[in-house]
Amino acid sequence: MTEAASFTASDGETIAYYIDDFTDPWRDAPVMFLLHSAMGNSERFYSWVPGLARHFRLIRMDLRGHGRSSVPAPSVPLTMDRLVDDVLELMARLGVEKAHLTANSAGGYVAQNLAMREPEKVLSMAVVGSTPGLSPEALKWLPRIKAEGLRPFLADTIAMRFDLATTDPGMVDWFLDQTEENDPDFVVRFIGYAATQDWSDQLHRIRCPSLVILPGAETVGAAALYDTMAQRIPDVRMLAYEHMPHNIADMMPDRCVADILSFHRDKFGYPKS
Repeated sequence: MTEAASFTASDGETIAYYIDDFTDPWRDAPVMFLLHSAMGNSERFYSWVPGLARHFRLIRMDLRGHGRSSVPAPSVPLTMDRLVDDVLELMARLGVEKAHLTANSAGGYVAQNLAMREPEKVLSMAVVGSTPGLSPEALKWLPRIKAEGLRPFLADTIAMRFDLATTDPGMVDWFLDQTEENDPDFVVRFIGYAATQDWSDQLHRIRCPSLVILPGAETVGAAALYDTMAQRIPDVRMLAYEHMPHNIADMMPDRCVADILSFHRDKFGYPKS
């Protein structure tokens, strides 16, 4: 009921993905793509899968340069269009004409741009801790990552991401172990690119029902951009997790899943209560 696979993108890179399907075999279940954060991989949704895969055919994709997907050479251009193309090419490969998009942090950058570029392919969008572009303040991380290494930098700044008073220390260690597996040069490249992008003036092009779950004490993105999303996305529900730093998808997975299911229930009448 969980299938691991990969495909070759049109530019030759390998894109890994998982399909989790615990829906009733006799029912044509809706498809939901899960897109993870920068420095993460599809395993970061381990705590989301049980609650969602009973109702949706889940497709978890490792963004290029992450997880089991290949790391592009420095000479291969990194663009938002290419990241969106990876999702579209996987949809085509699997015969998925339309899908719900659910994404965390930088995965939400891809989801937003896909919803703007190909609105007819997106049934809904739910993003967690994801603004229209990474704050340029993140560019200040890059010299430290290069000088100190990825894990030491993240360990030293971990309070930007987790509420240490309420988070199991084991989760913090696991997060650091996961992020350490990334290619540091690609991480620097990915963050450097994301911190130069801003599509807030294009948010009106997102036409699908949308849910934005935001950390009330955002420490990674530009918090003011959540107000911009509320103002410019035509059909949007904003939901704040008060006093929480950036990594609410990791810290509060059950609450995220419950709120996402409630959003789908209100907008699509499914899943049933």
